[in-house]
Amino acid sequence: MLLTRTSASTESSLKIWGLKLRERLGFKRAAVAVARKLAVIMHSMLKTGEVFNTLAGATA
Repeated sequence: MLLTRTSASTESSLKIWGLKLRERLGFKRAAVAVARKLAVIMHSMLKTGEVFNTLAGATA
């Protein structure tokens, strides 16, 4: 859903990274890559107790 149905006002570096990846690799592979990156971010947030920051860099 991050690559298709998010509003234009909620631009995050993760979405921008995913859209660039979609152009290069195709939708399915980009969706899996974004889901994995988001899972890693969420796991790290649970471990540290941090809040998600949409402005933080999410580039690989």
